[in-house]
Amino acid sequence: MSLQVTIEKKLGDFFLKAEMETVSGRIGILGASGCGKSLTLKCIAGIETPDRGRIRLDDRCLYDSEKKINQKPRERRLGYLFQNYALFPAMTVEANVAAGLRGSRREKKERTAQMIGRFRLEGLEKRLPGELSGGQQQRVALARIMAYEPELIMLDEPFSALDVYLKEQLQQEMKEMLREYPGTVVLVSHSRDEIYQFSDYLFVMEQGRVIRSGKTREIFADPGNRIAARLTGCKNISPARKTGEFQLYAPDWNLTLQTERRVSDRVKYVGIRAHDLEPGEQERETNCLPCRIGVVTEAPFETVYLVNCPDREAQVWWKVPKNRLDSEGPAGMPAYLYLPPKRLLLLEE
Repeated sequence: MSLQVTIEKKLGDFFLKAEMETVSGRIGILGASGCGKSLTLKCIAGIETPDRGRIRLDDRCLYDSEKKINQKPRERRLGYLFQNYALFPAMTVEANVAAGLRGSRREKKERTAQMIGRFRLEGLEKRLPGELSGGQQQRVALARIMAYEPELIMLDEPFSALDVYLKEQLQQEMKEMLREYPGTVVLVSHSRDEIYQFSDYLFVMEQGRVIRSGKTREIFADPGNRIAARLTGCKNISPARKTGEFQLYAPDWNLTLQTERRVSDRVKYVGIRAHDLEPGEQERETNCLPCRIGVVTEAPFETVYLVNCPDREAQVWWKVPKNRLDSEGPAGMPAYLYLPPKRLLLLEE
């Protein structure tokens, strides 16, 4: 199933210009709050109307400003799962699931019962949303969406308001419930972990624009630009100056770095993820940082070190799983940290 979106929308001082095209069944849209992710979904769903452009789902045109096509939300056959699930508070579970169904009373009753069983809601039919747990509310919302067999499901920050334990539990339930869904799923999130788990194809957004697109795992491995690197979790980024075909200088770290890939003239930054730094006792000619620990932060399963850069105010983040360091050196600290050439991220502006 293909999704094509080329739209422009001005909302107050904010301007959205989204261009997306993919045939993937599991799509992620990653970006910081206010970058235009949810507005893009609302335009696809028909809740908001773009100023111009077009939206196509397979061979169906949902919106085309030139051809004066703008299908109503109900006609688009799309499912939209809001962050708070948007259940009707005064309606029972079975009434919420049946909302929006067409057909005879018997057909709607049979379809509702089918969804109640599929989403493990037996025994909850007469309860109101306020009497349900977060996981149960999520299943009711999904059952309501799936009842009318949408061609595309959009998930708008569905886990952002949950605590860590409940979030992980509901993420697993969501993946299980969507496992056999044949249509396209679009997940909007500012969480790189959620995006990585749920999507095969990724669009990275910043200030109303798509700044990077491609296969999710390929973008995490090579973000391509500074903003995408930040959004995918890279904390160590320095300006860079090309000094050779396979070499550059990072002034923030006061380091000369050898690279595995050829350095393009467009490369303006270099990055490395905090868990990719390698401890060592021998100093190397390049890619080697003296391990002068500044701040140490203990987490349940890892330790985060802020390493002071030589003759600079900048620091480098180094994340180490518990029990990884041996007992050599003071407090188990290595003398140097090595930045492997194959782990360096070459980033454009």
